[in-house]
Formats: sequence, C-alpha cells, structure tokens
Amino acid sequence: MSDLADIQLRIDEGDFDSIEDIWLERLAIQPADHEFFIAVAQALVAAEEEDRAAFLVDLLADHIQEAGDGATRLEILRHLDWLYPDATQLHAAILETVRDLYRDSPSLEGVIEKVGLLKAKEDIPKTWTKVDKLRQILQFEVGEPVWMEGKGAGRVIEVNLDLDNFKVDLEHQPGLRVGFRAAAKLLQPLPPGHFLRRKLESPEELVRLKDENPGELLLALLSSYPEPRAAGDIRRVLTGIVGDGEWTSWWSAARKHPQILTVGSGSRQSYTWAASDSDAIESMQRAFSAADPVTKIELLRKNAGRSAELKAAMVSELQDLVEERVARDPSTALAIALALDKAGAPPTGDCSPAAIIEAHPSPADLISGLGDRILREQALPVIRSSRSDWGEIFRALLGNEEDTRLLSALAHSMRSEENEHLQAFIDDLISKPRPMPAAFLWLAENAESESLFGDRNSLRLIQLIISALHWPEFKPYRARLTKLFETGGSLPHLLSQLSPDQALQAETAIERAALEDYLREPLINALHLRFPDLRPDQEAPLYATPQSIESRRQELQRLLDEEIPANRRAIEEARAMGDLRENFEYKSARQRHEYLSARVEALKGDLGRVRTFDPSAIDTTEVRIGSTLVLESTAGESRSLTILGPWESSPEEGIISYDSELGQALLGSKVGDKVPLDGQQYELKQVGTWS
Repeated sequence: MSDLADIQLRIDEGDFDSIEDIWLERLAIQPADHEFFIAVAQALVAAEEEDRAAFLVDLLADHIQEAGDGATRLEILRHLDWLYPDATQLHAAILETVRDLYRDSPSLEGVIEKVGLLKAKEDIPKTWTKVDKLRQILQFEVGEPVWMEGKGAGRVIEVNLDLDNFKVDLEHQPGLRVGFRAAAKLLQPLPPGHFLRRKLESPEELVRLKDENPGELLLALLSSYPEPRAAGDIRRVLTGIVGDGEWTSWWSAARKHPQILTVGSGSRQSYTWAASDSDAIESMQRAFSAADPVTKIELLRKNAGRSAELKAAMVSELQDLVEERVARDPSTALAIALALDKAGAPPTGDCSPAAIIEAHPSPADLISGLGDRILREQALPVIRSSRSDWGEIFRALLGNEEDTRLLSALAHSMRSEENEHLQAFIDDLISKPRPMPAAFLWLAENAESESLFGDRNSLRLIQLIISALHWPEFKPYRARLTKLFETGGSLPHLLSQLSPDQALQAETAIERAALEDYLREPLINALHLRFPDLRPDQEAPLYATPQSIESRRQELQRLLDEEIPANRRAIEEARAMGDLRENFEYKSARQRHEYLSARVEALKGDLGRVRTFDPSAIDTTEVRIGSTLVLESTAGESRSLTILGPWESSPEEGIISYDSELGQALLGSKVGDKVPLDGQQYELKQVGTWS
C-alpha cells in the first residue's frame, strides 16, 4: 500500500495522531518531499481538519526555514495558499521566500523589478507567473555552468536586463547572446557533479583520472547522461582531456570497465553504464536472453571477458541454439558455431563448423550468407581443412565478396596451391566486370600486383575503369573509382605499362571520360611525358616579369576600350566627308585601324603564351632567365648584366633578352666559364637573382 493510500485509510478511521507521527517521521528523513506534504495537507483539509493541517504545515515551514530550503517552501506556498486568506500576506510570504532563496544572487533585485513582482500584490495567479519567470532567468545567473547543443559547455558571463538576454562563453562559441525567452530551450544548467561541470571547474582532476583509471573516467561521463552515448559523442565531450594521440589506447582500456555496457551494434552502437558490477552482468544477461542470434554473437564477442559466469551462461545458451538451428537454418548455425569456436567452446559432432560446411551443398553461398566479415574470414581455414574442392569454393567466394580485406585474404590463400582458379577468376572479371563490381574495383586497386594482374592488357583495364564511371552497378563505388585516377592511384601505374599505340588509345579514352580537369590533366601530362610524340605542337612560351605582363594587359585594355572605339568614330566622320578616293583623313583612319587590330591580335597571342618567373625559385648555380651576372674581362674590366624577357630588354641599362644572340650564349653558363662579349673574352665571376 502506498504512503498516501495509507494516510487516506487512517483519515477514514480517524487515526489523526498516527498521521502526525508519519508527518514528523517524513519531515526528519525527507524534508524536501513537498509533494507528500502537500497531498497530506490537502487530504486533511478535505476531511475538515483545517486546523490540524495548518499546525502540521507550520511545523514544516519552520523546519524548511531553518534548513534554508526556499525551493520547497515556494512549492508549499503555491499549493497551500489557503493558509493565507489575505492575498497581500501571501504575496509578502512569496517575496520573502524568493529573496531568501536567491539571497546570494547579484541580479535578484534587478530581476524582481524587471518581472514586476512588486506590483499587483493582490493578483496571486499573476504573482506566480512572475515568480516562474524570475526563476527561469535566475537559473542562468552570472557564473552558472551551462551547456548548449552543438556549442558545448561554458558559463554565463552577463545578465543584461536592458536587452533581455544573457551573454554566454561556450566552448565552441564564446560571447554568444541568448534571449531570456530562448534560454529555457537552448541552455541547460549543469548540476553539481555533472561531467561537463567538472570539466569546467576541475579539468586537472579529470586528466588525473584519465591516467590513473580510464574506466572510471568513462563511467563518470556516462553516468551524467540519461541516454546511451555513441563513441563519437564521448570523444567530443573528452576534447581537452584525452588527446588525439592517446585516444585509441585510452578508449581500449576504458570500455573494459565492468560497469560499462554496450548497446546496439555497428553504426548504431552506443555505451551506457550500470550501478555496479553485478548490475552490469545482470543487465547483460537480460539483454543476451532477449537478443536475436546475430546480436547474441556480438554480445558474446564483446562481453565474454566480464566474468566466467556470464561467459558460461552465454556459451550454454548458444550451444543449445546451434543444435536447434543446424538443420533448418545452417547459415545461422554456422555463425553461432564459429563464434563459439572463437570463444574457446566449439560445438562438436554435426554442430561443428567443419561439419556444417561439409554437409552444405553450396558452401560459397553458405559463407557469403554470413553478415559478419569476421565470421566469413574465420570460416576460410575451416573450408581449406574440410573441403578438397576449397579452390573452387574460394573462386566462387571472390565473386560474392564485397569486403576488400577479405578479397585480398582469399587471393593470398589461393596464390600458391590454387593459383589457376585465381587466374581464371581474374580473366572472368576482366571479361565481365559489371556483375561483380566490388571484386573488379578491388582488382583495379591492386593492379600493380604482378601476382594478381600479371602481364594482362593494361589498356583493357584502363578502358574498363573509365567505362565503370558510367555503369549503374558502380554508382555506390564512385568515390573509390575516382581515387584510381589520382596521383598514386592505379591509372598512372597502368599508363606506364602501355605501348605507343596503346597510349594514343588511352589518351582518347581519358579525354572522353567524365572526369574533372584536375584529374584528367595530370594523366594526359603523364602520357605526354612518357610518349613525347603524343604532345601537340605548341608555341614556345614567352617569359616576362609580372610588371611587364600587367603593362601589356593594360595596353590591350586601353586599345579595346579607348583607341579602337575612337578610331571607329574617326572613320565614320571621314566617311561623312564624301569621295573616299581622295579622302586623306579616311585613308589615315583606315591605316590606323589596321595597325590597332594587328596590335590587339599580337598582344592577345603574346598574353596567351606568356609565363611569369619566380625570382625565389631561380637556381644560381648557372645562368637562367632572371639571373644577374658579374663578368670580368682579361684586362680587369667588370660588367654587370641581367637576363630577362624581350619585353624588359634594355641593353643600354645592361638588361639582355634571353632570346637575343648574347642571351642564348649566356644561358647555362656557370661561374668560371669564358663568354664572348663585344669582341672580348669575359669570365663569369658571379651569378645572382634578379629582384
């Protein structure tokens, strides 16, 4: 019988003395249980025992006041307002309690004024609305630790009563302004003991706990949240406590704590906690008993080490289950048998992994039906030891498998004893890749392996990889396909294996492929580098300084925007004078037009092939474009020259164009070389960099 039901029974029996005893006993052990006290007082009033109820409430009020529990007193006043027939007296009691509850708050009086708590004292319902608003604001007092979704934990640094907002310094967004109304939805106060509050107040304590007891740190974190947390969430919370370099070792140790429980599997796996080791084991036993076979295998794998008793119970249940499933569901039976074998408790007889595989008419389909890659890999040595036709089975598994690691494991097992089956499978794969996209992509990624691809036609594989970009079967693998074209991928390697004729076909295929330019251009350049005959004839580049290039661009712009339009107007004006045969102004304007047009085309051509050079990248071990030289004649005469482009050439100032006869003679010279200049022999004494 509940406490309140017992109280009502005593009221019905008129046993009020015992009710007072119960009241005083509860007051001694649970003084903050305001819901109980309110319900008892209301029941007494309903039984016309108002005086007794008022007496007991007075005892409660005195006790609460001595304890300084203003929050409980407010709830008592809210529900037992009949104790104050005069509304102004009740208002005064509410105001007194609020001031007592928030006596240490620097914002209290300002917030009281802000919400209007000193006005309309007779309107008690409105008074309570104002109190609720006040408490909503004051829960975010300056210095209060808070948390916000996506922004992390932090502290309130300002309560702005004029702007009706808080200023909060959060982990991922300092100085954030949050309105009073929005704060209740966006900000969550962090109670004492919460992990995020501890991270704010004493991070060094958490760092020490991380080093001394990883599991206790994880337990402290999980116990601060009502719901299980994913590993990614846990890692974000621990930013600044567990460094990136130590995360893997810490996580491996922490989750072994006996009170840490794993919930779900795969991408939905998360972690929670139990109050004690025994609670954790009991919780795990309940979860194991209620789980489906696949989940049971996962739970055995992850939790068998918690206790010998738990492992024995799991093994016993799975052994019964494998016997039940072996005839009607061999795939599930095999999964369980393999899991038991891994746990050191393999089933025997017809329920052993070898027996199940041996009895099945299509072992490849049986193994492929195992959803867990670990179990499929575990089955491979069992197949080799129990089936004489294991090579054929492995060949079939290659066509069914999608995991690249397992494809490599299968191929590695076949290379020595069953290589003919492996090579036959690869020939089939190159002949018909679309039915087996995962296997074909695996082969393409490993094309550099001689034991796999061997001396097969590289052009054929290149063409197939390019075609796969358009095939719908390869849509899920588009990201991996794209990586084949990048530097370090298979395509650059395959290009190096081509003959000149094949290279031309490969270039055509790459040009037509649905590739971004950043992927296509390096491949074409690699082909041209290896096969120079493929490279189209191009004009020699023109090298110039950035200043010269900019000057030519400005000249081109001036010609297009100013001089050519002005010349057109001059032509029209001259034409208007009549008789074009003897019209000197017209002929002059036409000649000017031809000159300007030719100049524009020349500038466009030059700017199209111009290249700038970086002085910081110039090698001073020999004369290059952009070098400065110091030459000395046999008579001791010193000359200084600079090698730049034709646009900068100024021989009278010692600036020589690289395409001049002298420039060509100087390029490539090194310190100590003899060079002819103005009919004399000069020795190159120094090579520097033009600035």
